[in-house]
Amino acid sequence: METALLLKIIVLLIGFYMAWNIGANDVSNAMGTSVGSGALTLGRAVFIAAILEFAGAFFLGGNVSQTMQSELIDVTQFVSDPNTLIFGMCGALLGTGIWLQIASYFGLPVSTTHAIVGAIVGFGALTLGFSGVEWKMVGGIALSWVISPVISGFLSYLIFGVLQRNILYAMNPTMATKRLIPLLLFFVIATFSLSLIFNGLKRLGWVFSLQQALLASSVFGAIALGIGFLLMRRLPIPKTALQPAARTLPFSLISLEKAIKHLRRARTGSIDTTHNKITSILDEMHLLKRELRTKTSFPKRTSEYNMVEKVFGRMQIISACFIAFAHGANDVANAIAPVAAVWQTIKHGVLMENSIVPSWLLAFGGVGIIVGLATWGWRVIETIGRKITELTPTRGFSAELGAAITILLASKIGLPISTTHCLVGSVLGVGLARGLKALNLRMLREIALSWIITLPASAFMSIVCYFLLKSLLS
Repeated sequence: METALLLKIIVLLIGFYMAWNIGANDVSNAMGTSVGSGALTLGRAVFIAAILEFAGAFFLGGNVSQTMQSELIDVTQFVSDPNTLIFGMCGALLGTGIWLQIASYFGLPVSTTHAIVGAIVGFGALTLGFSGVEWKMVGGIALSWVISPVISGFLSYLIFGVLQRNILYAMNPTMATKRLIPLLLFFVIATFSLSLIFNGLKRLGWVFSLQQALLASSVFGAIALGIGFLLMRRLPIPKTALQPAARTLPFSLISLEKAIKHLRRARTGSIDTTHNKITSILDEMHLLKRELRTKTSFPKRTSEYNMVEKVFGRMQIISACFIAFAHGANDVANAIAPVAAVWQTIKHGVLMENSIVPSWLLAFGGVGIIVGLATWGWRVIETIGRKITELTPTRGFSAELGAAITILLASKIGLPISTTHCLVGSVLGVGLARGLKALNLRMLREIALSWIITLPASAFMSIVCYFLLKSLLS
C-alpha cells in the first residue's frame, strides 16, 4: 500500500475516533439538560442530535475549523518538513481522543475545545519552540473559556428570572404561559433562522445580505408566533385551581424583593440612626424572604404548575434542537480542522497554508459525533442532567437557550469556545437563580478540577502519540 494512502486512512480513522469522543462527551452536555429534566428520552435526544448536530457541522462548521487548523501555531515553519505537521496533528487528535474517553468513562464533562487546543499547542511548542505558537490567538481563546460560561450563565439566569417572574410567580400561571410562549417561539425561531440564513447557506452557494437575512428570519419568527398563538389557545385550564395562599406566596415574594431593593437605595443615602433602622428592617425582610422561598415549590404544588412544566417540556425540545445545531457548528472543528490540514498536505505533497475544509469532511465529522453520542453519551448526560442541580423543563429551557445563543455568536466570529463551559455555566446560572443551596458544590469542584487537568493532560498525551506515530510510520 502506498504511504500516502496509508496516511490518509490513518488520519481518517483517528479523526473519526476524535469525533466519536466529542459525541460521547460534548454532545452529551448539549442533550443532558433535556434528558435530565425529562423533556426527552435518551433515544429521542440521540435522534434530534443526529439531525441538528450534522446540520450545524455542515453549514457553520467551516468558520471555526479555519481557526483551529492554521491560527494556533505557525504552520508555515513546516514547509520544509510537512511530515512533522502530519504526525503532529494526528498525535494531537489521538492524544485528545484518549483523554476524552477517560473523562467520559468517569462521567466528567471536560471541554473538547480545551483539550484539542492544548494538544496542538503542546505539539507546536515541542517541534517549533515557544516562538512557533501564536500566543495572542491562544490567549484570546483561553480568555473566551472564562468569559463564555459567565455570559451563558448570565443569559440563562436572566431567561429563568423572566420565566419565574412572569409565569411561575404569576397569579395565573397558565394564562401567563399562554401569553409568553408565542413571544418565546418568535425569539428562538428568528435567532435560529438568522444564524442559518446569514452564514450557513453560503456553503450551498446561497448568499444573503444582513438585511435580507433579518427579513427572512423575521418572517419565520412571525410564522412561529402565529403557530404559538394557535397552540396556546388550545391549552386547557387545569380543573384543580390554585388555592388563595398558593397564589399569594409567589406574588408576595416578588413584592418583597422589590421592597428590599428600594430599602437598599434608601439605606445608601442615610446616616446614623436611620441607617441602623433600615439595616434592621432589611435583616427581617431577608429572613422572611428565605421563609417564603422555602414554601414556594412550584412543580410540586399543583396541577397548574405541572401544566406549565409540560408546555415547557415541548419548548425544551426546540431549545435542544437549537443547542445541538450550535454545538455542531462550533465543535466539529475540534476533530475536523487537524484532519483537513493533514489531508490537504498529504494530497498535494506540500504544506497548504490555507487548507480548505471539504464539505464531505465536515459531514464525516458530524457522523462520528452522532455515533459517539449514541454509544457512550449516557455517562456525561447523567452528570449534566442530574448531578449539578435539579432540572425541570423551565430550568432546562433557560439553560439551553442561554448557552445556544453564546455558542452561535462565537461560531459566527470563528472563535472556538468551550460548549462544555457554556452548558455548565448555564446550568450553574439557573441553579443560582434558585439560591446557592440548589447547587451540588462537590460535583462542581470535580468538574472544575477536570477542566484544569485537561490542558496539560491532552498536551502530554499528544506529544506521546506524536513520537509513537513518528516511530511507527517514518
